Amino acid sequence: MLGTIVNTSTIILGSLIGATLKRGIKPQYQEVVFIALGVCSIALGLNAFVRFMPSSHYPVLFILSMAIGGVVGAMLRLSERFNRLVDRKRKADDDSPRLSEGLSTAILLFCIGTFSMLGPVNSALLDDNTYLYTNATLDFVTSMVLSATYGYGIMLAAPVLFCWQGMFYLTAKISASAISDDLITELSIVGGLLIMASGITILKLKDCKTLNLLPALFVPILFFLFRGLFLQILTHFIIK
Repeated sequence: MLGTIVNTSTIILGSLIGATLKRGIKPQYQEVVFIALGVCSIALGLNAFVRFMPSSHYPVLFILSMAIGGVVGAMLRLSERFNRLVDRKRKADDDSPRLSEGLSTAILLFCIGTFSMLGPVNSALLDDNTYLYTNATLDFVTSMVLSATYGYGIMLAAPVLFCWQGMFYLTAKISASAISDDLITELSIVGGLLIMASGITILKLKDCKTLNLLPALFVPILFFLFRGLFLQILTHFIIK
């Protein structure tokens, strides 16, 4: 877990540095950074989708994931509750960037990616933290940029990353075969779409309510879990 601890720490450190430097950045420059974040989020999300989509063996799964996840998120009113919780001190007529938008984007950028998902697996199975140290460097820079726009609240993404990577680490420790390349591919495709949605929201092109779509990430996990159980049961009966 050393790599995950380092990764988490760099997000906290980067957030502290970025939020502190924010005080010396003029409002017009903060607006430029804000726009750049939105554009970069769309580009990163699109890159993830285009990169992993050709490797998918289940080309319809991401559609089902987004649809099912969106319905579940809307039923639970995740976006509304998250916004109310995070932005409760923000005035209704305040035009400053909403922390909830930045925090949801930060969580997706930090958690979705090959390094962030394969890193804990390599750490658990091979005691190799190379991916996680690389990811820590990237997240350090990203957290500084995000906190320079949204403030100290971005560091709240750190414990989410710790839990996310911890889940992959523990799963790999328990069963190395539970995390397949196909699962990583499907999670990256869905995650790419969510990051794109965050970018669109940041640029105020459309409020995609990204948090309502977040349960979409769990649909591929459940799909592969039930698929594995089904194959085990089927194999059991065939052998008999």
